[in-house]
Amino acid sequence: MRVSFLGLGVMGYPMAGHLKRAGYDVTVYNRTRKKAENWVKEYGGSSAPSPAEAAANADVVLSCVGRDDDVREVALGRHGAFITMKRDAVFIDHTTASADLARELAEAAHQRGMHFVDAPVSGGEQGAKNGQLTIMCGGTPAAYAKAEPVMAKYARQCRLMGEAGAGQLTKMVNQICIAGLVQALSEGLSFARAAGLDPLGVIEVISKGAAQSWQMENRHKTMLAGEFEHGFAVEWMRKDLAICLQEARRNGTSLPVTSLVDQFYAEVEKMGGKRWDTSSLFARQEAFKKVR
Repeated sequence: MRVSFLGLGVMGYPMAGHLKRAGYDVTVYNRTRKKAENWVKEYGGSSAPSPAEAAANADVVLSCVGRDDDVREVALGRHGAFITMKRDAVFIDHTTASADLARELAEAAHQRGMHFVDAPVSGGEQGAKNGQLTIMCGGTPAAYAKAEPVMAKYARQCRLMGEAGAGQLTKMVNQICIAGLVQALSEGLSFARAAGLDPLGVIEVISKGAAQSWQMENRHKTMLAGEFEHGFAVEWMRKDLAICLQEARRNGTSLPVTSLVDQFYAEVEKMGGKRWDTSSLFARQEAFKKVR
């Protein structure tokens, strides 16, 4: 099977690598061509100078880029993949983007006799490297049936959530939940320190009970050490939360905690933490405590 992968960032680079190791004929495209060249040196396969050239004759085209406009450009732009994709091929978008964009691309693909699946991922850089991502999908059953065997090469769980846009909406739920969890963990660790407790001992106890979470298990030590270079960057989380808040305004959902955490992340950015990982809410929490 011929596949092409558009976008070789911290997620896309290893995801495309899993496909090549699985035996697919992989052509990659990246805006910075040097990174595509490095990928070919590491994994084999080939690279192309544009999304259109990468997608020509591919059975499956995958994208993992930054924002709505980036997805629209690699799919529908002057040198976009949709120009050359053959009928019955499937375009899988792993970018965390808006549900409106997913519906737009699904309609554009349908008009061209192609398939589309919006498939945002959760699991971070390590999940991508280890092939252990969770993928939330939107699209038709026929499109998903074509996409799922390919995505299975780097996913531990992959599920069709509904029609086009449902994958993006599910990812919004994921980000809403994470935002609240990280802030609560930051407050708990800060409180433990201020109360004179051993924060590591506290986590050892409470992580065996109802307070347990992935964030607690995997981030509490680095948070306490002031190390914030281990995951999803604040600037990207703010992009995702903006999508969540926009959708909430449309469907009438109140998201007071999410709105507040987004403001806190804005303060982290002002502290110089634009590229810190999302657990850096703890840095803001500690800085606020010192000010008081």
